[in-house]
Amino acid sequence: MSAISKLLPAVLAGTLVVSLADGASATPKRLPLPSDPAPVAVEEQAPPARPPRQFFPEMKVQPLTPELEQALIAKDSFRECDVCPEMVVVPKGAFMMGTPANEPDRFKGEDPIHRVSFAKPFAVGRFAISFDEWDACLADGGCGGIKGDDKGFGRGRMPAQGINFEAAKLYLAWLSKKVGRTYRLPSESEREYFTRAGTITPFWFGNTISGQNASYKASIPYGNGPRGLDSKGPAVVDSYAPNPFGLYQVHGNVFEWTEDCFNKRYNEDTPVDGSPWLEGDCQKRMLRGGTWDWSANMVRAGYRENAIIGGGHSFRVVRTLNVQP
Repeated sequence: MSAISKLLPAVLAGTLVVSLADGASATPKRLPLPSDPAPVAVEEQAPPARPPRQFFPEMKVQPLTPELEQALIAKDSFRECDVCPEMVVVPKGAFMMGTPANEPDRFKGEDPIHRVSFAKPFAVGRFAISFDEWDACLADGGCGGIKGDDKGFGRGRMPAQGINFEAAKLYLAWLSKKVGRTYRLPSESEREYFTRAGTITPFWFGNTISGQNASYKASIPYGNGPRGLDSKGPAVVDSYAPNPFGLYQVHGNVFEWTEDCFNKRYNEDTPVDGSPWLEGDCQKRMLRGGTWDWSANMVRAGYRENAIIGGGHSFRVVRTLNVQP
């Protein structure tokens, strides 16, 4: 029996138990008397959260059912086809986007700091799209026959590189059609939100960075951090430790496309609901994450970069979830 089919009876059973508990009691209640002591308010405790679950397909294509989608919680993960990327549920919430004036080696354009809220959870690729996943699209007749460019570092579980903005959109169109669900690029605010994963430091792991944390040019120290050896190239997508949301390599390794058009800095028109900013210079799009041959200040959570849509980079996918706020 699949993990998906096992969950449905549990979900239905839980609903049934709640319904029975609320519907009737074993003995009728009498009306209170004046001599009765005053009732004491008892604060109800929330039930403990269940551990995260994985939902992986047993068929070539097996999208989440509406019931399963509604039951998802943060850190649950799923894959909706045998060659689809693994997705992780990111919680709804809010954060302060941008960097403070006292953050070391920050750049103009990372301010003003502003609050961005996400009314619903959404799912994010646990890893950047790998060449294995890109090549699956090619083998299925998708992605316009564009092979990308591994730059001599190899394919397989290496991040797909040399992918321009429109080619990334071709992959998303193929994936969405294959499983009948909406896959897309993250907005710039979503990308910073799931990079920080509830933290406020330059990197999700703290105020400094080392070669043990990410693939970058470690010979140039950041702040009071250590000096290390430069990365010799990108690393496979599941290298290094994941952040608190369960996502790998959100700092360094490869730049990733976002949906947002290029704007030099945030202003009163910047979306604050997590949606992409589709005003400005849309022949350029915002990149996030940094890359293996750039210094630490350019792989920070708040660092913003841009590229023409014909440039070759990498990307990570987002899946819109049909869930209640």
